[in-house]
Order: sequence, then structure tokens, then C-alpha cells
Amino acid sequence: MTTIRFAAVLIGLACGLASATALAQGYPNKPIRMVVTFPSGGAPDILSRLFSERANLGQPIVVDNKPGAGGNIGADSVAKAPPDGHTLVMGTVGTHSINGALYSKMPYDMVKDFTPVAHIASAPNLLVVTNSLPVKTVQELVAYLKSNPDKVSFGSPGIGTSVHVSAELFKSLTGTQMTHVPYKGRQFAIPDLVGGQIQVMFDNMPSALPMAREGKIRALAQTTTRRSAAAPDVPTVAETVPGFEATTWFAVFAPANTPREVVMRLNAELQRVFALPDVQDKLKAIGLEPWISTPEELARYQGDEIVKWARVVKDSGAKAD
Repeated sequence: MTTIRFAAVLIGLACGLASATALAQGYPNKPIRMVVTFPSGGAPDILSRLFSERANLGQPIVVDNKPGAGGNIGADSVAKAPPDGHTLVMGTVGTHSINGALYSKMPYDMVKDFTPVAHIASAPNLLVVTNSLPVKTVQELVAYLKSNPDKVSFGSPGIGTSVHVSAELFKSLTGTQMTHVPYKGRQFAIPDLVGGQIQVMFDNMPSALPMAREGKIRALAQTTTRRSAAAPDVPTVAETVPGFEATTWFAVFAPANTPREVVMRLNAELQRVFALPDVQDKLKAIGLEPWISTPEELARYQGDEIVKWARVVKDSGAKAD
């Protein structure tokens, strides 16, 4: 009886492996849906559409913007999708590192419900202010905030985004107070920033830098420890506030239990597309730093980021609910 059971287990494993191999060999057999957890126009959308335009997988890649709840709505739709590689998410530092600490009830597990595919790029956030705010440096902003506690509002494209938590970290390290105004996406926040209804934002550099160059808003600093080559004349926050660092990143995830062969085919195509010289040039011009990882590298990086941002959220006292 024991021998029969052992043989049955072996047969089951063999059938499972054969099924996974067959799935991978036929992949993809229908259009791939790339879910972007924020509205169009931001860095996740830009990256997804670049991949959609350049990928050569034999099937089209359809970009599906599903914003809401700091990215949780879109990410959750992928967590619950069939694990066949036909539904992916352009995850962010918010959806896959920050939100677990910020929301008391998450609709998905940031690690267990996903299969890492590849880290794509990272970028600073850009500390920008409305032109009517009488500050031109981080030092002047800190002084203004201390003289006007809770009279300044900062916007974000949603609770739990890197834009939101960057400001919370800034408040914590500088001992200042600002009022958070969450929007459904950056395209709703930016008009209010330009018009002065909100005064401050830590927007993603690819979105904010062109507007600052056009003079519509004023850039004070960037949030990484080193100045980006895309904006070498803009200082870092850390040059005034030691210890400040907030990097936003973007990575592709598939549902948990997606076959390894499918994951590696996707990873190889992501590697190819984002290594193209013109794609790299475009990313760097808007302040995105390409870094295409293996699935294992992404898993390790995500783990480190979860620990880091849990500490930042705890220290800041920020909560989404």
C-alpha cells in the first residue's frame, strides 16, 4: 500500500510538472493585461506603456488603469487573478512595501499573494511647491512651516503612496506640521498645486520635473541621497535634513503560483525591452533610473523595503484608516 501511495504521489508530481511545462510552452495564448494601480500619466503608466509598445511576446499587452485606495484596488485584482501570466501588475513601493503597514486591513498579502517578476526602475520624488508659496529652499520651507503650523496642505495621489509617506517622513524629521489632502490620482492634485489650493507635494520626478522646468511649480529638492542626473541642479532634501531618503520604485508582479517558466519568459522580455538604448535614454531623461532585476533580486529588495517603510510609518504615526 505504501508503495502504491508513493507511486501515486510521483505520478501526480509528474502530471503537475507536465501541465506547467505545457502552459509555459503555449504562453501567452491571449492578450496580457498589465494593471496600473494609478491613473494615466504617472511613472507606472509610462513604464507599462513602454513595455506594451516594445514587447514581442506574440500577444498584445493591454494597459488597464485601476486606481483607488492607494493602489490596493488594482493590486488586489491581480492577486486574485488566475496564475497563468496573463494578468500582471506594475507594482509600486506603495502597493508592495508601504501599504501593509499603513492600512489596518489589507485585501491582499504583499508577499504571499504575488510572484515577483522583475524590478524595473526607481526614481526620486521631487519636493515641489506652488509658485505663490514664499520659499525657494528646503531650509526656508522648514522655517515657514514652523511659523505656520497646520496652515500648509500637501497633496498626494492617494494614501500610502510614496508621495504621501515622503511627506510624512519629512514632517517627522523636521518637526513640522502639514495637512494631508489625498486625491484619486496625481492628475487631480497637480491642478490644485498649480492653483495654490494645496501648497506642497512630493511628486514622482518623472511627473513633476517637466512641470517645474516649465515654471508651473517650483522644485526645491529631490528625495534620494544623491542628485539625479536628470536634475543635477536640484539639491537633495538630505543636504538640509540629514537622514532623509525616500526612493520610489516600480516592479512587475504576477499572481502567486505563476509557473516559473512563464515568469522567466516575462523577465527575459522585460530585460530586453528596458535595456534598449532609446528606452533607457527616455527613462533617464524623465528622472527614472533603470534597474531590471531577476525575480530573486526583486524578492530580496521588496523584503528590505517592507521592513524600512514599516519603521517609517510607525515613527510618523501615519494611518490610512
